[in-house]
Amino acid sequence: MIRDARGRVLLTRRTEGRDLAGLWEFPGGKREPGETPEAALSRELHEELGIDAEIGAEVIRVPQIYPDKRLVLDVRHVRAWRGSARGREGQALAWVPPHKLASYAMPPADRPVVAALEQPERYLVTPEPEDDGVWLAGLSAALAAGVRRVQLRAPALAAGDRARWRQLAAAAAKRCRAAKAELLVNADLELALELGLGLHLRAAQLRELGERPLAAGLPLAASCHDADELRAAQALGCDFAVVGSVKPTPSHPSVLGIGWEAFAALRESVSLPIYAIGGLGPDDLAEARRHGAQGVAAIRSLWPG
Repeated sequence: MIRDARGRVLLTRRTEGRDLAGLWEFPGGKREPGETPEAALSRELHEELGIDAEIGAEVIRVPQIYPDKRLVLDVRHVRAWRGSARGREGQALAWVPPHKLASYAMPPADRPVVAALEQPERYLVTPEPEDDGVWLAGLSAALAAGVRRVQLRAPALAAGDRARWRQLAAAAAKRCRAAKAELLVNADLELALELGLGLHLRAAQLRELGERPLAAGLPLAASCHDADELRAAQALGCDFAVVGSVKPTPSHPSVLGIGWEAFAALRESVSLPIYAIGGLGPDDLAEARRHGAQGVAAIRSLWPG
């Protein structure tokens, strides 16, 4: 992950005769036996680009299955480098503004990296409101704390008082727009379309939809529990998914979570950004990224108070 002085990100194009020829990717290569990831990346960047690089912090580790192999893409920031980057193996280079990375055709393992660079690492799922004023104050505090992606979820209210549900959603949308945060409504397509909001699908809804229910400019997500549901979410055109529970939760302490290894096994079946959910909070972000997650989704640990 190399940036220039203008903040642009370096991509290289896979040459003819290689797997996935013509696609753009982040520069790097394969680790040799006995090499550390840092040493392998330094060597590959020198061989491919002619630069001497100082390897920095981890970005994300993406496990991915291809038809003929499985791999883990271990992505690091490059703190600094010496030399002038050029394609020493005949590959084209492109310095790309971060907001344009998603428009480049990439191998599946590279796509979650773009999301990790550009999309929020925390996904707040709202609690059921008791007092609307107190609830809205809590949402405002979460947004002030940096939350930039929110799922509006209040199944009891949505089923019991439609007018209050709509009014609360409209007020939440106003606050999210002011904070430049995405807001997705849980399960309620009618309300999402009425207010021009994103939609978070329940797993059961994936089986009912034959095509993407929202315009491309509105975020669409889904809760998934297995590889088939993740593939269905990807085929439907979801922008991201949520998988869990990874750990036991306070509401279900006796139910064991699937654990990080099982999460990573699901992660490798698709190229969607995936949030981990279930007994997690901000302190779990680094572990989540090491297993291929976009970040963590939560109610209690992301809701103020």
